[in-house]
Amino acid sequence: ENFKPAQVLDSLKWPDNHLAINRKLHFSIAKDYDDVHFDIDSLTGDLFLSKELDYETASHFLLQVIIKDCNNYPPQNNTVFLSIDVEDTNDHSPYFQDDFVVIGIEENVPVGTLVYTFNAKDGDGSFLNSKIQYSLEMSSMGENLFLIHPWYGTLTTASPLDRESTHSVIFTVSAADQAINLTDRRLDSLAVKIVILDINDNTPNFTSSSLSYVMENVEVGFLVHHIIAKDPDEGRNGEVMYHILSGNENKAFVLDKITGLLTTAQLLDREIQERYSLTVVALDDGSPALSATQVLTIIVLDVNDETPIFMKQLYETTVRENQDPGEFVVKVEAIDRDAGLNSLLWYKILPGIGYEKFKMDSDSGELVTSASLDRETQEVFSIKGNSCRDLGSPSRSSTAQLYLTVLDENDHSPLFAKTQYQISVTEDLEEGSAILDLYASDEDDGLNGEVMYSLIDDTFGAFAINSVTGSIVTTKALDRETKSQYTFRVVASDCSIYLPRSTTVSVVVHIDDVNDNDPVFLQNPIRAFVPAETPVNETVAIVRAEDVDLGSNGAIVFNLMIAETIFQIDMKTGDIILRKPLASKDFSTQLLVTASDQGISPRTATAVVVIFTEEQEEEISFSHSLYEASVLENSAAGGH
Repeated sequence: ENFKPAQVLDSLKWPDNHLAINRKLHFSIAKDYDDVHFDIDSLTGDLFLSKELDYETASHFLLQVIIKDCNNYPPQNNTVFLSIDVEDTNDHSPYFQDDFVVIGIEENVPVGTLVYTFNAKDGDGSFLNSKIQYSLEMSSMGENLFLIHPWYGTLTTASPLDRESTHSVIFTVSAADQAINLTDRRLDSLAVKIVILDINDNTPNFTSSSLSYVMENVEVGFLVHHIIAKDPDEGRNGEVMYHILSGNENKAFVLDKITGLLTTAQLLDREIQERYSLTVVALDDGSPALSATQVLTIIVLDVNDETPIFMKQLYETTVRENQDPGEFVVKVEAIDRDAGLNSLLWYKILPGIGYEKFKMDSDSGELVTSASLDRETQEVFSIKGNSCRDLGSPSRSSTAQLYLTVLDENDHSPLFAKTQYQISVTEDLEEGSAILDLYASDEDDGLNGEVMYSLIDDTFGAFAINSVTGSIVTTKALDRETKSQYTFRVVASDCSIYLPRSTTVSVVVHIDDVNDNDPVFLQNPIRAFVPAETPVNETVAIVRAEDVDLGSNGAIVFNLMIAETIFQIDMKTGDIILRKPLASKDFSTQLLVTASDQGISPRTATAVVVIFTEEQEEEISFSHSLYEASVLENSAAGGH
């Protein structure tokens, strides 16, 4: 078909047996047949091309050539049919319908999935010139994700696709014919862009930290954290929304589901809750939706908003006296619900009465003595200024009261007011009568200051002491005439169970006389022999009486019960004096003499004095041999 016009294709020859010299022939092509591409020399019969051939337009021509033999008359026409086959030349390049193809394919298709079928055209007619072989050339280095069938033009996946790794692939597809001569082969190429369509095959991935910090004093609406989750999917598959699944039961936070901004919904208080664990879900908008969760830990940072609080507002304790400085007293403790330096406490004693005798460890709150204590000097310390403050800025502080009681040690002995007690009591005290109340003071406390009394000398059964009250009482009737003075010691001992202490005092009891004894005649009756010639004023008899009582109770006066003219008795000496001469030599008489003491209630005794002369002796006899009488009980003393 690439034969050039005006070139002779062939010549029609008359058969040899028909040839004749100078034979006049006329050649022509019938008009009903193609007379455009071919022409014939009417004289020579040379067939030549008058117009370029196109195999793809017409690959065969049938020409009717009329040969007119002019040598005959009338001229004779002969017809020859000439069959012309046009041979194809590779004058057409393969071509694609489009210059650029964009193909979309989902990323989850399996390997070998048909993506597209390329169909290039080639205008050549013969088989090899129009047979197309396809090839693929990638525009960038890397794994070839697609394969093309060289003959069918089918494009298939060669590897798994992942849109998140490769959004699109651009390559060139070439279509080349298969002309025998390699140099004659022609080709066309097509730019292809494979857009890998997203499938919701990726879950959101949190890129924001799972730990956040916020001060406890932030206002409502404060931005606490920006939650970010990335989803490499595209479109709605990659659009992430946020929700709080758990951990926000008290509605402390609010999360913007679109932006992921987490803000406070109420005031925070670290002392109530210092840590929040929010389970946050990031959910894409794919169908079906994919999600991921993250536990977001929110740590509430402390602000010094809590005042230290003592475990007790009043600390009551005891401490022993007489201990060396450094004796542990009490440990005070306060709590501060803040954290860090805001909760570290510093203790001290504020100035007050007696505070200088103590010192406090500022870190531990332990209180110890700084001096030896004496309970008897000061038993109670009431320190109102026990303070603690935290180390925050500014610091907060509180106070508590210390009430310290000094425990007694038995360092004092019982003490009597005197070193010796002297007392006088009358001998007529009834048994059980109290004669003396002793008291010994002991400055110690408790059992150490509780005094018990006892006697340590023999009182001959006359006295006893009440061990609790110290009261000395008689235990039997006293008799001055038997014992007029008692001297004994009383011991006052404290009741300490460890090394009790005691003090001894001397007690002297003088027994005062009462008129409890009658005068007693040394002789009764008294017989006095008086000569008849005894002169007047001569002592004729002496009456002697004794009274063991003292003083006036024991001072005796004598009297005659019946007044006498012949005799007189000396009241003090008891001498009986003759006042008149005796009348005869046989004189005799009986005098009743009384001896009376001079007590307030005098006691009297009576004696009989028989006076007779030598010539006559008076016999004394009772008028009865038996005397009987009755007396009522409870009769008063001295009753007749």
